[in-house]
Amino acid sequence: MGETGAQIQDFLNPKNYVNRELSWLEFNYRVLSEARDKSLPLFERLKFLSITASNLDEFFMVRVASLKDMVHAKYTKPDIAGMTAEEQLVKIGLKAHELVNLQYSTYNRSLVPALKQNGLNVVDGYEEMTEEQAEFADRYFQENVYPVLTPMAVDSSRPFPLIRNKTLNIAALLRKKKGDKELEFAMVQVPSGLPRIVELPVTMEDDGREMHNVILLEEIIERNMQSLFLNYDIIAAHPFRIMRNADLSIDEEEAVDLLEEIQKQLKRRQWGEVIRLEIEDKVDKRLLKILKKELQVETESIYEINGPLDLTFLMKMYGMKGFDHLKTQPYQPQPVPELMNDDDIFTNIRKGDILLHHPYQTFDPVVNFVRTAAKDPDVLAIKQTLYRVSGNSPIIAALAEAADNGKQVSVLVELKARFDEENNIIWAKKLEKAGCHVIYGLVGLKTHSKITLVVRREEDGIRRYVHLGTGNYNDSTAKLYTDCGILTCNPLYGEDATAVFNMLSGYSEPLNWNRLAVAPLWLRDTMLRRIRRETENARKGKQAHIIAKMNSLCDKEIIAALYEASCAGVKIELIVRGICCLKAGIPGLSENISVRSIVGNFLEHSRIFYFENDGAPKLFMGSADWMPRNLDKRVEIVFPVEEEEVQRKVMHILEVELADNVKAHILQPDGSYEKPDRRGKVQVNSQDQFCEEAVRAAAAELKKTEIAGRRTFIPVESHEE
Repeated sequence: MGETGAQIQDFLNPKNYVNRELSWLEFNYRVLSEARDKSLPLFERLKFLSITASNLDEFFMVRVASLKDMVHAKYTKPDIAGMTAEEQLVKIGLKAHELVNLQYSTYNRSLVPALKQNGLNVVDGYEEMTEEQAEFADRYFQENVYPVLTPMAVDSSRPFPLIRNKTLNIAALLRKKKGDKELEFAMVQVPSGLPRIVELPVTMEDDGREMHNVILLEEIIERNMQSLFLNYDIIAAHPFRIMRNADLSIDEEEAVDLLEEIQKQLKRRQWGEVIRLEIEDKVDKRLLKILKKELQVETESIYEINGPLDLTFLMKMYGMKGFDHLKTQPYQPQPVPELMNDDDIFTNIRKGDILLHHPYQTFDPVVNFVRTAAKDPDVLAIKQTLYRVSGNSPIIAALAEAADNGKQVSVLVELKARFDEENNIIWAKKLEKAGCHVIYGLVGLKTHSKITLVVRREEDGIRRYVHLGTGNYNDSTAKLYTDCGILTCNPLYGEDATAVFNMLSGYSEPLNWNRLAVAPLWLRDTMLRRIRRETENARKGKQAHIIAKMNSLCDKEIIAALYEASCAGVKIELIVRGICCLKAGIPGLSENISVRSIVGNFLEHSRIFYFENDGAPKLFMGSADWMPRNLDKRVEIVFPVEEEEVQRKVMHILEVELADNVKAHILQPDGSYEKPDRRGKVQVNSQDQFCEEAVRAAAAELKKTEIAGRRTFIPVESHEE
């Protein structure tokens, strides 16, 4: 059916969109729902609660901070949903306070009692301790903590100290024992170099069970504050923590040396505007008044907390020994069947494109690809983009070795990868020292694409081998994030890969591309053209169907095109982990659109796009979400999946995720998310199924090689620390 101009215009109406920040908070509620799920092992629930806290920190430091900047700059342009920055801050404040209250009721009422039932007692203050434990804690303070502390008093000669971003501190009101009876302010930072969880002596329960006891470091310091201020009485002492604006704003045109400018800006993160103050809910109001004034923080940015501040400590608790029975068994990534033979990686790639599906399959082939290239005398050049790498990256070591071996090595290190800037500066310097040609990204654009090109001299001439992926070249996160990649030596991909690196190192972009869709040049048009083709096909009664999997969906033009496609009768199935500014299931707008978010043991990170194309399907994977920043402000690559067997495997990934009824949350027309009703249905947990399939596929391949009488496959060395 055709739409009128008025209807098409209506697709852009702000009432048809969800604010991205409120959608993100909705996502963090989904993560919190995992912490509240009693069917999960107890320590997994601790982990999910810790993740919600760390997510919220970053949200405030970046997203809330940038809205505050807009308000200060008197920027009043409304967002995709028609809200000004000021209106967004009001709604975010209400929703975030609700979320924090739910975090702490989950911690206090559900997790702490369950931990105690399972032999781990989180001691809440000295009054809960035995005499032996109290003595142990006091001795621990004197021997380990006291020498590290720096108490800071504030008076006419000592100004209010700089309080660093995200640090835990204890503020106190003091009164001199003799003389002036006026109240004075003082504080001490809880040392981040010491463990926050202190294990106390084990006690025996009446029923003969052992009870492990832990107390938080700030409780021990608070109890021993008197020894830091000997001539004073302590009237009140409360832990507090602040979040500062950590959004880097760099004028790249003016920055002569991007490396130096980013190093300067990183230091400024420590004294950006205070965005949020967290403090104990029993706080003395006089103390709070001083903090509020000195930190220049508004009432609505103060979070009074009923429990320990900064729940990210629960990730350390998760790592405690002796509680493995309360955790999910760790999964061991499996070898890739196509590489389970005696041939080298280049020979295997020449046999046909190879799909990699992490973390179900190991990340080792990607590391091995670069390592083998570094050592291979026939390899002439290696070119790679690096966005986030691990702390002790085997890929960096291999690239440095390749340069040492006389190969041409070009690496684009993205210095603007948020919260990895410092890490990436270190790597950039190390690679330069090793003789690599290092590029620091393009002015005004983040390079977010994941591509590696290896140029090799072979008997029949030069051959180019390419790895393209949906995730970072980070061997640590590759065990936690779900991502896909392909290894190929298809000449058309090789030509495009060369064009990408020429573009990044300063040469102009090619007039056309063989296979790759590259942002910010062509990707938006490619995706819109594909969606509109499905719309046209539906109107003509042809087969039309879109399946798209990504992290976030908030591009207005893409969403409007999806609404139009839905109204034309295209079935649209979206798998969106995080932010989704689209409304699903709304009559006359999006009744043919469904949205699901999968929150499980691994973080869903792959991007896959399927278009029915009237029975001649087109399938793509890549590094880009459907967000303005990915389509317009980043260098991104989306690539077609063309080999039949690889296509089949990628479609299987989408089918299993669309069938998930255990970890999927379905977007409702009112904007809430609900788990699907699975009564009487076979339970499908997509992540568990992929783990089982990877184990079976590796075992079957191993059996095949043994039956064929070949030497048993030996996996490449592990890169675990």
